[in-house]
Amino acid sequence: MGDSFGSAWWRGYAAQLKAVADARRPDALAIMSLSETLAALGRQSESDEGVCDAPLEGVVGTVARGGDFDRQFRPRNRALRERWEALARTSADLPPVRLVRLGDMYFVEDGHHRVALARARGSTTVRASVRRICTVAWALRCLTVADLPSKTAERLFLERVPLADDLRLGLWLDDPADWFRLADSAEAWGFRQTLHGRPLSSREQLAEAWWHEEVRPVLERVRSRGLCAAPRDIETYLSYGLDHV
Repeated sequence: MGDSFGSAWWRGYAAQLKAVADARRPDALAIMSLSETLAALGRQSESDEGVCDAPLEGVVGTVARGGDFDRQFRPRNRALRERWEALARTSADLPPVRLVRLGDMYFVEDGHHRVALARARGSTTVRASVRRICTVAWALRCLTVADLPSKTAERLFLERVPLADDLRLGLWLDDPADWFRLADSAEAWGFRQTLHGRPLSSREQLAEAWWHEEVRPVLERVRSRGLCAAPRDIETYLSYGLDHV
């Protein structure tokens, strides 16, 4: 794979034309914004992961340069040519880029051209200083701009029904309204438990009890009957726990 600016720019332009011709979502190639993604997912905590080799496949976003590159860090701005070509000619060791990590996603804070050049050369990793931000809703690598409303609804669901971290990895629903239906259902289930004299003193207790005593039995029934289960547990429960009660 060549590292010339012209080749990289034309590859990105061709990808955009193909997306239009294939009638794919126009935002599928759009680079992710850290601020917009964080607003949807919800910030919890932050830590320094030090310097490591970050997977370039996961570098799909930016902190502040949304118009210069696409999601695969192909240049969209012809004014980047001079900086690109200067980096391509250098033989000096380049410093690590600075990345912000949310789940499986990485956002470039400093080093956009170095990331773009590494991808153009076919590298699979980039040396990076990584700052990690933990979020309420999990950041999957496949997340696009069009998914942010659904992830916002998922974050609101998790604030009402705070499932354990290991369960959050497998959550995904396309329709934001489904998350509100689930939250209402879980809270109604918890209210019925309290009417029967069972104390649920926190939302964490409610979430754990609802998942293990309400959701899991539905999943086991679906699988035991050989019904067509959805790829994700939450989708299966939505179909058979809410719609077939």
